[in-house]
Amino acid sequence: MAELDGRPVSPEQLQTLALVNLGHFTSMRVEDGAVRGLTLHLERLVRDCRTVFDADLDAVHVRTLVRQALLAQDTPGSCTVRVTVFDPALDLGHAGRDATPHILVTIRPAAAFPPPPLTVQARPFQRDLAAVKHTGLFASLHHRRRAQRAGFGDALFTGPHDGLVSEGVTWNAGFIDTDGNVIWPDADVLPGVTLQLLQDAGHGITKPLHRDAFPTLQAAFATNTSIGVRPIAAIDDIALRTDHPTLTALQESYAKIAAERV
Repeated sequence: MAELDGRPVSPEQLQTLALVNLGHFTSMRVEDGAVRGLTLHLERLVRDCRTVFDADLDAVHVRTLVRQALLAQDTPGSCTVRVTVFDPALDLGHAGRDATPHILVTIRPAAAFPPPPLTVQARPFQRDLAAVKHTGLFASLHHRRRAQRAGFGDALFTGPHDGLVSEGVTWNAGFIDTDGNVIWPDADVLPGVTLQLLQDAGHGITKPLHRDAFPTLQAAFATNTSIGVRPIAAIDDIALRTDHPTLTALQESYAKIAAERV
């Protein structure tokens, strides 16, 4: 289902989003009406709206619209809610006009949880405006497609010039070294909500990680709101442990994080 500003959305209202594609969003896994890190998701929307549109966003209003959409859907259990912010009045030739952000709330079934281990292909790429969860997904999805066409589950990005590891296509990446320490790449990445929740729980240090270090790693994982902590079974042709005790500790820690009622 989809609602724009709390009302059923028409195809015509989505034309700007499809054709101009200037916007930002957040996605949340909702379980029985609650979300881990809901406050962080709302803070992201407010922060990104200021960056993308030079405009303020009412987080309380956004939360009300999400709650309304969930009640209308009336589906118990788990689902994925995406909140997309865009301005239907902006067009390709006049993207610099003052913006009036509108709120699109969409709901789809949640993926199976927990998901199976992932295999990834390291690909040289850096997302534009990495700190913003924006709707400009073409380049990222192109790399996902190339990785999947090569037989992998997804792509892991490394710096095109310096080889420093950054993030996955739609997820943050974490790594476990020979001492069992969790490493978060020090690079331009999206500050993911799940990443922040795990950091707030005391997991990991942030430091630069070069792709040449892949053979020395014990394990690796992908993380976002939909997948939690998902083990990575291989990077390129380098096999990694999916049963490492640090992975188990991360998964158990994440499961204990209290969810906030929408």
